[in-house]
Amino acid sequence: MGKFSAYKLQLKSLAPGTHEFEYVLDKQFFANMESADIHDADLKVKLTAVYRGDVYDLTFKITGNVVLLCDRCLDTMDFPIDAVYHIMVKYGDDYNDDSDELLEIPQSDAYINVAYMLYDTVALAIPIKHVHPMGKCNRQMSALLKKHRARATGEDADLENELIDEIDDIEESGSTATDPRWDALRNLGTAETAED
Repeated sequence: MGKFSAYKLQLKSLAPGTHEFEYVLDKQFFANMESADIHDADLKVKLTAVYRGDVYDLTFKITGNVVLLCDRCLDTMDFPIDAVYHIMVKYGDDYNDDSDELLEIPQSDAYINVAYMLYDTVALAIPIKHVHPMGKCNRQMSALLKKHRARATGEDADLENELIDEIDDIEESGSTATDPRWDALRNLGTAETAED
């Protein structure tokens, strides 16, 4: 039995109409996919398949959480996933995935394995940069990064250290400082409505 046999959708056995299927994506699923980013997962998938005689209309709704590593402090972090993927599948002479909306599979295939569709949908829902919200990073790692950056020399290093100090000050104070230039622009908008 293959790693992804549970994700085979038996298309030829579907009667015309609407059918619903449920899948669970967990740590083992992403380990089998050899995912370097996703370290754990608790995702629920609801697949709605509508068979209209010549085409299968598939809609995947994926919700839950994945566990990633923070790019800044390397601690684990939970990231919520709420994604939808839609594709139409039909039988043809050969396999053809040139279109984003339509997948053509050979007549000889009785099923389609949706595992890679599910993986791609989750992977695309994750931002390129994974970082904790402000103030949630590991303080020891943040201190080590600050110490390491202090050793750097040159104008770029000074600017980088100033920015890191500002971020650390914001994290420590827990307040959200605003930029006075934006405050001035906000005041223009409120001043205009007050004059009206």
